[in-house]
Amino acid sequence: MGFCRRVLFVAATLLVAIGYKQFRDATGPLPVPTLDPKEYWGPGDVRQYKEDPAIKPFKVTYSPEVIEKLRSKLNDTPTLVKPLEGTAFEYGFNSNRLQEILKYWKTSYLNKWTEREAFLNQFPHFKTQIQGLNIHFIHVKPKVPAGTKVLPLLLLHGWPGSVREFYDVIPKLTTKSDDKDFVFEVIVPSLPGYGWSQGASKQGLSPSRIAVIMKNLMDRVGHKKFYVQGGDWGSLIANLISTLYQDNVYGVHLNMCGVQGLKAILKSIVASFAPSTFIDAKYVEYYYPAGPKFMYILAESGYMHIQATKPDTIGTALVGNPVGLAAYIIEKFSTWTNPSYRQLADGGLEKYFTLDSLLDNIMVYYLTDSITTSQRIYYEAFSASEFALAIDRIPTRVPAACAKFKYELMHTLDWALRDHFTNLIQSNHFDDGGHFAAMQLPNVLYKDLVEFVKKVEQ
Repeated sequence: MGFCRRVLFVAATLLVAIGYKQFRDATGPLPVPTLDPKEYWGPGDVRQYKEDPAIKPFKVTYSPEVIEKLRSKLNDTPTLVKPLEGTAFEYGFNSNRLQEILKYWKTSYLNKWTEREAFLNQFPHFKTQIQGLNIHFIHVKPKVPAGTKVLPLLLLHGWPGSVREFYDVIPKLTTKSDDKDFVFEVIVPSLPGYGWSQGASKQGLSPSRIAVIMKNLMDRVGHKKFYVQGGDWGSLIANLISTLYQDNVYGVHLNMCGVQGLKAILKSIVASFAPSTFIDAKYVEYYYPAGPKFMYILAESGYMHIQATKPDTIGTALVGNPVGLAAYIIEKFSTWTNPSYRQLADGGLEKYFTLDSLLDNIMVYYLTDSITTSQRIYYEAFSASEFALAIDRIPTRVPAACAKFKYELMHTLDWALRDHFTNLIQSNHFDDGGHFAAMQLPNVLYKDLVEFVKKVEQ
């Protein structure tokens, strides 16, 4: 080998070695960080704050004047721009369909608000003060014979959902049945800034810091160890809890499972050349072809770019504006349930959801003026400090399960998930279902969760 070739060979070897080290450093495991469990998020000076650990009953109740003011706003709705001829939901919320929903809202729905209020109050609601914030949560303790195994379960929602998403699954979880020899004691909090939970007054309340608050909430209600389930932001926060507090989580069950980072991207690319080598052939379409999947995410993520950069601007346009709020939120229950619903004039909204359930969720945001504070999580989640935690590079030994509903916004290969979830003991694909699984297919989600817990408990 000539001198020049030797030099080139040595140089190439060094580059490969350096490249491998950089890849290893960029993808290798990290230690679990310690986050301050007393970090203060309330208004004013923390030195003036004294936490009240009391858990106080709470009821969803609003005066007739509040409801009539909403009706008045709906009556004063300006004329909406007509949709383009021959279009359904391709350009966003079809205004003809929106008019129908607004009419139902201001008449049928508001005429029975007392009934809807009673529906929302069917489970025990509470508030407690944690790290400067008043945190709202539903807490259902099962009524079962002595000796029945009772397992604590934390249920976490996301955006633009609320605790309302879990109303159909809570009774199944908390009732003794032939398909399980245990029942759940269920805790369902409103995330900080959502619904009846107070939003932060300080910058930086990111998903990892919300995970700390949720862990503190479980301590407050008397559970040092528990199961956790979540979707959307709830999925990420559940992941964070099971990573930061591995000794405190029996198991984590997620819909919308995902991990980020270079290694996951590379594994997805490698698997794309022979997908059926890594995935059962009948489920390849959940992940590939990558191009159309990426374009779908791009088409559906405009809201995210706004909320991750200017949450208060879009919040100002929506707060106190029932028409805008309904269009902005309910549209997600169409296309995120099934992308083909864009071609339906009614958005396919009532294929799985009732108008009452959709409007219940809107009322949570409208009555609490929480749309702006709910959106700030996007800004905080994309901060440099949050990315620096690199949670997906921290392995968690907690038993994990992933429920993959066909029309979820995105899916991650188990091959990539296992780098983070080292004890992934269940991963099931479902030939239907979208982003709001607990609300759309409560029976399916319930059965998958029970199947997982049985494996952990055996």
